[in-house]
Amino acid sequence: MPKRDPILVNSMDSSSSIAVGIWDGSTPGILKALNPHRHDHYTCMLVDAGQLEVLFDFEQLIMPAGTLFVCPPHQVHQITKALGASGYYISFEGHHMTRSARDILDASLNETIILSLSAAEQQWFRSILDSLKNLDSINNTANKEVQQPLLSAFITQAVICHQSKLTAGPISHSPRIISIANEFRNLVKRDYRSLKRPAAYAQQLNITVAHLNDVIKKVTGLSASALIQKEILSEAQRLLYYSRLSIKEIAVQLGYKDTKYFIRLFTKKAGRSPGDYRKTLRSNPDLD
Repeated sequence: MPKRDPILVNSMDSSSSIAVGIWDGSTPGILKALNPHRHDHYTCMLVDAGQLEVLFDFEQLIMPAGTLFVCPPHQVHQITKALGASGYYISFEGHHMTRSARDILDASLNETIILSLSAAEQQWFRSILDSLKNLDSINNTANKEVQQPLLSAFITQAVICHQSKLTAGPISHSPRIISIANEFRNLVKRDYRSLKRPAAYAQQLNITVAHLNDVIKKVTGLSASALIQKEILSEAQRLLYYSRLSIKEIAVQLGYKDTKYFIRLFTKKAGRSPGDYRKTLRSNPDLD
């Protein structure tokens, strides 16, 4: 990577509504994904055969046939090996889901949903993806009224499978609490570079800081401030590993004019300085 390149961001083609298809180790999109990148949209992959090895934010995961993953926007990932792997992909922007499916996906506390499917589950997801893929040949053009419910069924079932496989069931919260938590999380992902204090988000949500903290604590177990700092720390870690930006440039990208303050904050939260963190990651053979 050139010295000043940030992390590559892949965008949806402006003419596409939902992109769905099949892939194998020679597909251009898979070859492109051998480099660290992120998307500005949701992307899902079903591994139908072989084995895929993917690095998700520094965690190396091996995904054999029968694995489905749903990756949200802006998470950094990289395919490291595609051992005879093939399957399906689907990429889409959030507004193509129904509101209920979007709420279900947003309510998932994991950034990425990774599922080991039964044979019956794998066949069901494959049939939905085939139906979406074949719409163009049936209608000459993709039909939104058919696409959206199929996509929403796909996402909703993925979250249902995810929740059913957890050892502890999800905690039930009122729709209002879930709505506030989702709105806050989306605002943080959008504005964390410029807004660092919970009060700024509480104002946008028209609630008190105390109420915001109470809601976020119930849903995530973290305070609003801790969630903001977690988002900042995660992005700092991504930039330290995946880009060659200097620590000063990273601080500026994250909204800190004072580099020394950023270094102190990162060191307090990560347990080591940004420079040491970068050296440790680069010297770890599992992450090369």
